Amino acid sequence: MNSFIFTSESVCAGHPDKIADQISDAIVDAVLAQDPKGHLGVETLVTKEKIILAGEVGSSAKVDFEKIARKVIKDLGYTDKRFEFTDKSPVIVTIHQQSPEIAAGVDTDGAGDQGMMFGYACNETPELMPLPITLSHRLAEQIDKVRTKKILPYLRPDGKTQVSVLYKNGKPVKITSVVIAVPHDEKKKLEQVKKDVYKKIVAPVLKKYGFAFPEKELIVNGTGVWHIGGPTSDTGLTGRKIVVDGYGGYARVGGGAFSGKDPTKVDRSGAYAARYLAKNIVAKKMAGKAEVRLAYAIGLKKPLMLDVETFGTEKVDKEKILEYMDNLLDTSVKGILDGLKLRRPIYFATAAYGHFGRSQFPWEKVGK
Repeated sequence: MNSFIFTSESVCAGHPDKIADQISDAIVDAVLAQDPKGHLGVETLVTKEKIILAGEVGSSAKVDFEKIARKVIKDLGYTDKRFEFTDKSPVIVTIHQQSPEIAAGVDTDGAGDQGMMFGYACNETPELMPLPITLSHRLAEQIDKVRTKKILPYLRPDGKTQVSVLYKNGKPVKITSVVIAVPHDEKKKLEQVKKDVYKKIVAPVLKKYGFAFPEKELIVNGTGVWHIGGPTSDTGLTGRKIVVDGYGGYARVGGGAFSGKDPTKVDRSGAYAARYLAKNIVAKKMAGKAEVRLAYAIGLKKPLMLDVETFGTEKVDKEKILEYMDNLLDTSVKGILDGLKLRRPIYFATAAYGHFGRSQFPWEKVGK
């Protein structure tokens, strides 16, 4: 019997890297709301008592970058001076005009950069995503939910999750470990935190997916102490959680991150197109698993690579799958932007809990 264990992790919305991603994508949305054809690539760095915004924008939109950053930080709950990072911390803005050399190719519907992208889907979960990353995301989401809804009000912003799954003959059969890290009020003993985390977070999420896990084996805050999280503990940077954003290491990773980029950047839109194609292949039961591969060159309109791997799970010939993909979505840059309606302010919501596996995004729709 072929068996193995696979592990994926996720992080909460208040994790330093995700603070950075959300600020960058909030800026993307603000530009696109005013100028759907605006171009930008924005990076955010958050650290103790400081926020730095850098990058380039090519747009007529009038956006208050500092105000956007402060709102994101406040909404995430970083308002207590004890965090030594709050919505009142200094913001340094070094965002400049986009290079005319890049704009020359993008303005004629060419790709905003070179690179390769991968999209993946499998029939392990209702979302057609791998189980380890799906559970990790849902646990991170649940941590934030019980904190913001005051179900466990002693929890503080930041947090990480990790789930290990035992596979036999290619199918997930058992959860072998669950790891939770979350900062909390000093007055709460770790023993009580662990009980509450199991009851309010771990047990309900796993039950929804048909699994259980013993409370005694749950790991919460492995060092025994975590009271202050956020950028004071660990500097955050846009695009550093690329594996968390994708498939948790279960599928190949492309060459670039997603957040902070407008959709003409194929790092982002190409990855969304690849996921859309892969998900539809699996949803239509043409294969049990599918990995779609794309590659682009800056300034060129069409992909240099468009292929699919089904890992021996295909139910029809590969030629028919390729034909289906070709009919489902035009994978030129303009075809992706128009076909998935990507020139909209829809990106802030992608910047926590993964870019794939949530039905509100257009690349998660199942086409006719």
